[in-house]
Amino acid sequence: MAKVTFDTDVCKGCGLCVSVCPKQVLGLSKTVINKKGHYPAEMLDEKNCIGCASCAIMCPDCVITVER
Repeated sequence: MAKVTFDTDVCKGCGLCVSVCPKQVLGLSKTVINKKGHYPAEMLDEKNCIGCASCAIMCPDCVITVER
């Protein structure tokens, strides 16, 4: 199972990672606001993540790390 981590303090909540996830396991937080005032991306369903790293490749701010 892949482990996906986010640097939530840097994430600007653009949603690009969410849009490219083939398994739709990512989403923007509805409860957490980071110190920049954005709703950061978060893992919604870790068990169905395939570790493809499409999210990390798409992220313009390099806030996503995928470990397999």
